[in-house]
Amino acid sequence: MGYYEEGEALSHDYNYTRYNEYNQEISCDTLTIEVIIVITYAPFYRTLLRKNITEYHLIFKEGFSASTLHRMKHGKPITTKTLDSLCDILDCEISDVIERTVE
Repeated sequence: MGYYEEGEALSHDYNYTRYNEYNQEISCDTLTIEVIIVITYAPFYRTLLRKNITEYHLIFKEGFSASTLHRMKHGKPITTKTLDSLCDILDCEISDVIERTVE
């Protein structure tokens, strides 16, 4: 499976043929199905709120990178090492930091 940017559309063309009532081919069309996969950090901010932890605390008390928080705020990818560090700091599961949605 490849790597996809947030909100990138994945599309696949399917060729299909229609037939009339006499089973004669009448046309060949292309049907395009598009799926958008979005990784969101909304659970991260809910977890911060629930645990009463601020971004300030993460940066200045836990030594977490401000640029990483900025990337997350703007929906950019983070590494699995960063994800693991966040889960350790927040004492939570991965699903408390990110979620994947398909639109």
